[in-house]
Amino acid sequence: MTTFAKKPVIIYAESTPNPASMKFVCNHLLVKDGATAQYLSKEETKGAPLAAKLFEFPFVKAVFLAANFVTVSKDDYIQWEDVVTELRDFIRTYISDGSPVIMDIPKAAMPVDTTFSIKKEVFTEHNIPSTETEAKIVEVLEQYVRPAVESDGGNIAFKSFKEGIVTVQLRGACSGCPSSAITLKTGIEALMKRMVPGVKEVIAEEL
Repeated sequence: MTTFAKKPVIIYAESTPNPASMKFVCNHLLVKDGATAQYLSKEETKGAPLAAKLFEFPFVKAVFLAANFVTVSKDDYIQWEDVVTELRDFIRTYISDGSPVIMDIPKAAMPVDTTFSIKKEVFTEHNIPSTETEAKIVEVLEQYVRPAVESDGGNIAFKSFKEGIVTVQLRGACSGCPSSAITLKTGIEALMKRMVPGVKEVIAEEL
């Protein structure tokens, strides 16, 4: 369980490449051990009190939690300039009051436990690799791709590798982002082809 005693909390809003998503960065760790959690409705927020509260705002479509930030995705009918200050102040007050952020990581996000050559244990939504090639794909995602997508308020998870095609899932601000397709092809796919023998293509699975 992640909770906070009363202490100074700083929250700042940071735009993302996805115009529908805003990243709210905290000066304290919100989700431990490299775990992430995404919620697409209030019904999914069991064990995540902060996400549940955020869904009480009528314009909130999705909430993504990771490390020291919360990414909120909104409906198109409202503009960020009309709500960003309200959301930022709400998150700051919620955390400053010592209210719990997340108590149970979703079952989809479990530690990777494998005999293959992943250099470190990762706590993430990756499907467990079953071959050395899949383990290498996860390693590349963790070391080279995840830091970049997290800086944009999102996350990426390995789903499968079949006939040279890597399937990943994009979460947070990366999900539905207009520029994600370009990033996937010109950035991630090019990196995978260079670093993992046998990779021919990288595609994204729709949530």
